[in-house]
Amino acid sequence: MSQRLIYIAVLLALGIGWGSTQALGKIAASTGNGPLGLIVWQGVIGVAVLGALTLARGRRLRLTRVGLRFAVIIAIVGTVLPTYTFYTSVVHLPAGIMSVLISAVPLFSFPMAMVLGMDRFSSRRLFGLICGLTGVALIALPGASLPDPALAIWVPFALLGPLFYAAEGNIVARWGTFGLDPVQVMFWASLIAAIITLPVAVLTGQMFSLAPFGQPEAALVFNSGLHALLYASYVWLNGKAGAVFASQVAYFVTGSGVFWAMLLLGERFSTLVWVALVVMLAGVALVQPRERKAKLVEV
Repeated sequence: MSQRLIYIAVLLALGIGWGSTQALGKIAASTGNGPLGLIVWQGVIGVAVLGALTLARGRRLRLTRVGLRFAVIIAIVGTVLPTYTFYTSVVHLPAGIMSVLISAVPLFSFPMAMVLGMDRFSSRRLFGLICGLTGVALIALPGASLPDPALAIWVPFALLGPLFYAAEGNIVARWGTFGLDPVQVMFWASLIAAIITLPVAVLTGQMFSLAPFGQPEAALVFNSGLHALLYASYVWLNGKAGAVFASQVAYFVTGSGVFWAMLLLGERFSTLVWVALVVMLAGVALVQPRERKAKLVEV
């Protein structure tokens, strides 16, 4: 199989799998447990899954001083902050809406890549950014798509997650992973994220036990293990194909996320939500630099 097909296959698998994490995350957060406690458990489970995978691959979990600094940055920018915004927002917003908003990753990724000198400006891409903002506005309009107009205040907060993911993607694409492979990156990021958030979770009363083990706890465990594997794959794809190509996972995360929300949670959406979805994905398509995208796919 050619590298091009491998990258596309990974992109599809990431989108379908990651799309399910929106609905699973909402189920996991349904008990009312605080986001910091959820982050700790997600980190612990991620460490267990990725540690076992590393041992199975016969690799060592080496970490240089430079690698440690990089892992701390990824833990904060790519794990703690976006996960906190997700678990906080998903309690208030439908999982399907969260899936639509995640498509903003490429819209944030492109301006960052341009500032870093990895992409060029064009009027077409500017129009794409405007389309993306229009899609967000359609979702946030009072009485348009949210079950309660007052929930619109959570839309900007939910968009912080895609912003952090875009920043993480550009960091990896611009500076690499400093000698760490994707599984090692995610292992150390998960461990550091758990260490950082544990004392705060305990002090704020957000730490909790998984007992009794019911559906929300099962969703948390499955979601955390799946997220660790998917995120490691995302870091790998960023390093191989570039941030702009990898950020296109948002197309598939959005589509599959809406599907999973309807299937697992029984969510249904107004016409404006579907219009917003089309407008945002059109914006994402316009933002993608065509000539650069082809080059990245063939790396």
